[in-house]
Amino acid sequence: MIRVEARNGEPLEKTLRRFKKRCEKEGLTKDIKKCLYYDKPSERRRRELRKLEKRLAQEKLDAAAGISQTSAQ
Repeated sequence: MIRVEARNGEPLEKTLRRFKKRCEKEGLTKDIKKCLYYDKPSERRRRELRKLEKRLAQEKLDAAAGISQTSAQ
């Protein structure tokens, strides 16, 4: 459970902002948005595949950049 106590003399807006940041950090807002609409299993698999492909492509680019940096030294 996320709990934020208002500090002495702190405006409500600032307290609310700290609460929102903690919710985002815990992944609560992402979970709520995910549960708002039903995802078909095929859509979920497709999204996870795209995410995996994107991550692998990024790792490949990072590896290539690491090789070129090593050979340049």
